[in-house]
Amino acid sequence: MLQTLFGTQSVLIGTVLPFLIVLTVVVFVHEMGHYLVGRWCGIGVKAFSVGFGPELIGFNDRSGTRWKLSAIPLGGYVKFAGDESVTSSTASPTEAMSAEERAVAFHTQPVWKRAATVFAGPAFNILLTIVIFSVFFALYGKMVADPMVAEVRPGGPAAAAGFQPGDRFIRVNGDRVETFSDVQRIVSSRAGDSLDFIVERNGQEVRLTATPELTEQKDPLGNTIKIAVIGVVNNQELGNFRRIEYGPIESVTQAVRESGFIIARTGQFFSRFFAGREDKCQLGGPVKIATMAGQAASQGIDWLIQLTAMLSIGIGLLNLFPLPPLDGGHLIFYAAEAVIGRPVKPAVQEIFFRLGFLLVLGFMGFVIFNDLFACR
Repeated sequence: MLQTLFGTQSVLIGTVLPFLIVLTVVVFVHEMGHYLVGRWCGIGVKAFSVGFGPELIGFNDRSGTRWKLSAIPLGGYVKFAGDESVTSSTASPTEAMSAEERAVAFHTQPVWKRAATVFAGPAFNILLTIVIFSVFFALYGKMVADPMVAEVRPGGPAAAAGFQPGDRFIRVNGDRVETFSDVQRIVSSRAGDSLDFIVERNGQEVRLTATPELTEQKDPLGNTIKIAVIGVVNNQELGNFRRIEYGPIESVTQAVRESGFIIARTGQFFSRFFAGREDKCQLGGPVKIATMAGQAASQGIDWLIQLTAMLSIGIGLLNLFPLPPLDGGHLIFYAAEAVIGRPVKPAVQEIFFRLGFLLVLGFMGFVIFNDLFACR
């Protein structure tokens, strides 16, 4: 019984615990971004909570902020002075506040301070990913291969387009490529799109056109995923597989570049998803994330840290969606306020907040349904 409940292969220790560790780190960093920038802007903070619901443990610091760990470990919040709710969707009446309270209240601050404070949460999530990637590039470097075609799979898009063994990729859809992973990065997210390729063949540039097709593959954690391919294979002989080592500055540069690729890929995915051109099973919710956390933990701490990096940037980007109650929804209101010179009417904000809340709940229900039923 004890082995079943608390063994390293148990659901509790092998899946739930790694999931909570990863989520707690990501949430803490996100809320710390709000907190630090808010304090830097002179905004008072009433509470900093990791988790929702009843408080489990906590303490008050010298500035009066209540730091606490709450019972429901699926998020967190920073409650600023003047907020009547932890989502900052409602504010205390200004006339009922003292001069000292108004000076530090969130909703009385200039719009740029409020926008900076809200944006800091997603920004810190992205920054965490950059930091993790920087450390990994500095420690382990990166495996690369020349963008060569060693084999063309019969019947695939590349074979139909006229690719030949020995071709070297130069450009894909106008983007210059230097490694085989550059080619894979562009092709893998463009299923059904006609792509232009320029390859070098016998010293001459040849232009080819191919349409990537979806195929099922296993990711490093053993999950089945669908990615687009054209049907070419590289090998050691032609590809010259090698490890590139990076210094401290180069590691940061490479980490920023890698994070930029993820951001661009995410934006591209959602634009295609809402157009009905992506597989819904590529989206997962808490159950899928927990499963991946367990799989990563079983592979070692390095894998769990890498998953933390990917989840952090994902949550950061998701929070920038222009929907209340997400951070991006608040930023839309602040942008409107900056343009019209006054805050958006509370009644209008309330309507959009409720609509956005329903959409966010619908999205959460959709991904949980995927996790439990549609994509098992």
